[in-house]
Amino acid sequence: MSYSDTTALQPTAFFKEKMKVIIFPDRDEMGKKAAADTAEAIRSLLCEKEFVNIIFAAAPSQQESLYYLTKDNSIDWSRINAFHMDEYIGLPDEATQRFGNFLKEHIFAKVPFRNVYYINGNNPVPEDECARYTRLLTENPVDIVCLGIGENGHIAFNDPPVADFNDPDTIKVVELDYVCRRQQVNEKCFLQLDEVPTHAFSLTIPALLKARYMFCVVPALNKADAIFHTLNDEVSEKCPSTILRTRQNVILYLDSDSSSKLTL
Repeated sequence: MSYSDTTALQPTAFFKEKMKVIIFPDRDEMGKKAAADTAEAIRSLLCEKEFVNIIFAAAPSQQESLYYLTKDNSIDWSRINAFHMDEYIGLPDEATQRFGNFLKEHIFAKVPFRNVYYINGNNPVPEDECARYTRLLTENPVDIVCLGIGENGHIAFNDPPVADFNDPDTIKVVELDYVCRRQQVNEKCFLQLDEVPTHAFSLTIPALLKARYMFCVVPALNKADAIFHTLNDEVSEKCPSTILRTRQNVILYLDSDSSSKLTL
């Protein structure tokens, strides 16, 4: 039976290859646990090193986990450098859909980070922006990635047509595929498809996989197909998120909706 058919009120956990999967009855509990696990990893790393570097995803799916993370008073935010994993190209600086603005609203302006490094989606020379962000991530190697999964199985904006598990770059300009752009309308980030930018900056898959810890939060019914394929397809760029199954210290957090097509 599917998880959504059960009456269990407690989380269900299992491993898919190296990746741990936890299914929660609702997205609030899912976000709370993801935030608690992220905070625990941060505290552990701060016992080992002076500064911690975290890459954040910007999406409605992340709101609960970001909310609870900002409420955790045990974290020394002054020793954390923050990055984000993608950004639209060509939106006005003040546009609420810009991922930097989303993260500023939900976490970057809420806690006192040591540094927040924004991707400039309006740099007139995209190659320069890629070089700048590559340099920043080289100087501040990633420790933690807080991410989601798209309807087409993308992580960051590595849609199937541009995903490359062996990408030599750290960040690149990508063309967004139809499913990815349609998702932005489905999630009410844009009113209609022609408002969604066609190109964006995206950290590459190898850049994300350098992290010691990856906390992947994926609620909602519109992600049920993507989660089914993430856990059941062969590992390939046809469903980029399948690569997460090959890494230790990756946790996938689901709710009853996103897990509804799984059989347990």
